[in-house]
Amino acid sequence: MIDKLNIVKQRFDEVADLIIQPDVISDQKRYVQLTKEYSDLKDLVEKRNQYVALTDNIQEAEEIIKDGSDSEMLEMAKMQLEEAKAELPILEEEIKFMLIPKDPEDAKDVVVEIRAGTGGDEASIFAGDLFRMYTKYCESKGWKTNVIDLSEGTSGGYKEIQFEVTGKDVYGTLKFEAGVHRVQRVPQTETQGRVHTSAATVMVLPEAEDFDVQIEPKDVRIDFFCSSGPGGQSVNTTYSAVRLTHIPTGLVAQCQDQKSQHKNKDKAFRVLRSRLYDLELAKKQEEDAAKRNSQVSSGDRSAKIRTYNYPQGRVTDHRIGLTLYDLQNIIDGDIQKIIDELSLVENTEKLKEASEIF
Repeated sequence: MIDKLNIVKQRFDEVADLIIQPDVISDQKRYVQLTKEYSDLKDLVEKRNQYVALTDNIQEAEEIIKDGSDSEMLEMAKMQLEEAKAELPILEEEIKFMLIPKDPEDAKDVVVEIRAGTGGDEASIFAGDLFRMYTKYCESKGWKTNVIDLSEGTSGGYKEIQFEVTGKDVYGTLKFEAGVHRVQRVPQTETQGRVHTSAATVMVLPEAEDFDVQIEPKDVRIDFFCSSGPGGQSVNTTYSAVRLTHIPTGLVAQCQDQKSQHKNKDKAFRVLRSRLYDLELAKKQEEDAAKRNSQVSSGDRSAKIRTYNYPQGRVTDHRIGLTLYDLQNIIDGDIQKIIDELSLVENTEKLKEASEIF
């Protein structure tokens, strides 16, 4: 393991030198990539220093015990050796997980889309519940959320809502939420008290930078229209809302949450770039999943991933067979325990793949 950590230290020193070079600073794409790499390697180098100190302590204690001439030092050395040997396996496990190659997308901000599926008005209400769940979770993480576009349901909630999330390692955390979410409960509109099943689809798109996706102006049709919904006097009177259609793929992105046409256009282009980037990413994830038979990131956006059962107060994640009887807290935004379990499974899969490193 120390050989691998020394390679990491060598690369860290190289990157530290590169990010202060003028030619690197002037190349935005390379500079962003290198500063991100520097940040990731810094944590690993700190763990390497702990590992070196711990192995040095073990070696020093073993030498004192072997010598055995100083009885007072001997007892201290035995205690030091015992403590260090207990700490070493824990530190090694932490380092193994940190050595797993990170997906470069994990650090990106995201655009989240929630769409009501089967279930009519109840599906729209459930889509609204999911939106509230995610905004509360993001708030707890210190992330910022910003609505881009929405279409309200006839009895509350949303037929569709898009919002962006900005913060630290957002995609790496929220990517596990992509898929079909199902709810089982008695709808507000149900008079007989029967439990209905409804669904909503969640998409999590990593927000693409300008240099990730190049969009040719001739490939995009731009339409302007009047905003609808809340927004004051300018709603329905000015053509501030923007819809972009990417002609080669047929992908559509629109934004109407700003009063400024220019700001809406900028946001819509960000969404369109993210959709195009996600298209390529989905293909890659599908290939990776096929290689390792992944449970948690299959690339299949139509897969049913989770059920929220209100009569039983139960939430089940079908990918890893996790069932929690804590529905109210989860729907109120406490989804970290589910994400932690999914993350653990994915990292364990990656660890098996990368076992030859160690």
